[in-house]
This record gives sequence, C-alpha cells and structure tokens, in this order.
Amino acid sequence: MTTPAVAFVIPAHNEVDQLGATLAALETACTALGEVAHEVVVVDDASTDGTGELARSLGATVVHVECRQIAAARNAGARATTAPILVFVDADTLVNAQTLGEAIAVLREGALGGGAMVKLDGRIPFTAKVMLELLVVMFRLFQYTGGCFLFCRRDAFVDAGGFDEMFFAGEEIELAKALKRVGKQRGIARRRRFRIVRHRVVTSGRKVRAYTTWETLRMFAGLLRRGRAALKSRAGLEFWYERRPDTR
Repeated sequence: MTTPAVAFVIPAHNEVDQLGATLAALETACTALGEVAHEVVVVDDASTDGTGELARSLGATVVHVECRQIAAARNAGARATTAPILVFVDADTLVNAQTLGEAIAVLREGALGGGAMVKLDGRIPFTAKVMLELLVVMFRLFQYTGGCFLFCRRDAFVDAGGFDEMFFAGEEIELAKALKRVGKQRGIARRRRFRIVRHRVVTSGRKVRAYTTWETLRMFAGLLRRGRAALKSRAGLEFWYERRPDTR
C-alpha cells in the first residue's frame, strides 16, 4: 500500500446530508493533483443520523467520540492518522484542487501551517457577505484562519500541542498562534510560519441563513465583551453547536 502523504481529518456531528459531497470533493482534488496519496478520517462525534455509517461506506476511516467539542474531535482524528501533512476540513466544506495544491506547496516551501478563506454557498444575506469580507481582510492581515480548512505539518502540530481542548470555539486561532510560536523557536521568518493561501474553499452558508443579522451581531458582541473566557464553555456558542433549520 502507498504511504499516505496527506491526512484529511473531518469532524462531524449529524452531517449525513453534507458529508458525501465533502468526501467527493477531496477525492476529486487529490486526483486532479496527480493522485495524491492520502488518508481520510471522519470523527463521528455523537451523531445519531448515520454519519459514521455513510463515511465508512464511502471509504473513510471512522473514529467515534462522544465529546461534542470540535477541538477534542479534531485531536482524536489527528491521532488516528499517520501522514506527515494534516489537513483539517469541516464536514460541510468543499475543497478544490487549487486550494489543496497551494497548501501542499507552502508547506514544502517551509511553512509550518496555514489555512484558506471561504466562500459561502447558496443565498447569502447582503449583510452577511459584508461581514464575511471584513473578516477575510482581518484574517489575511493577521494570518489567521477559520476551521473549515486548516493545514499543518504533523511534527509542528505535535510540538504546538494540537488543538487546545480548553476552547469550544476559536480553537483554530489558538492553534495558529501556537504554530507561529513553534516557527519562531525554529528560526522561521515571521511571515513564513503560518500562511493563508490565495484560493478559497466553499463552505455551507446555512448558519448565516438560519440566524438573523441582528442575532449574529448580538452574539459576537457578547463574545467580544466576555473575551476568551466565553470560548471555554459550550454555553452561549449555539451558533457552532446547535442546528437551526435553513429556512432562507
């Protein structure tokens, strides 16, 4: 068997309606890049809709956990892989060959990790589009990424301590900070430690369709007011941990 070069880790809670397209997109991207040797691990976190069974039927390795915490689920998936490159992908995210190819290239150039910005699928309220683009500008400026697509070298991930399981949200920002610290210790130039690639991935816009603009602004204002402590409990993080019907 070919030794995998890239490991895709996909945390999933009740994602049976999204996961198939996510896995198909990864296979298409790897094929387009010349049959990249890879492994796929889906972390089935307390699903009740057959997510794990679907993932297994589509050829993924399935790790079952009951933690309902994204950081812990991602760490569990990473432990079940062997490839030197880790790519964390959300279960509702479509990765294309251009983005994946860029990610592999920047790691080969010496970066320890990085990520990609997103496009939202479907009908998106205008205010949500504006908020997203402002967030993109800020993340590119400070070289941070969301959790939809985050990649890193395994050795750097281990040295960084993986995802900090004290956090129920924002754990991808904490990992980016930790990877940058590892890069500093290794003498890597500041702007080369953690890189945001040019191409974007496509992720589900269901959350911004399920919440009104006012609800979203009020939630993020509350998080800003409470600071990082607000991210250390699932309470108040319904935007990430509860599913509302996509009605718009």
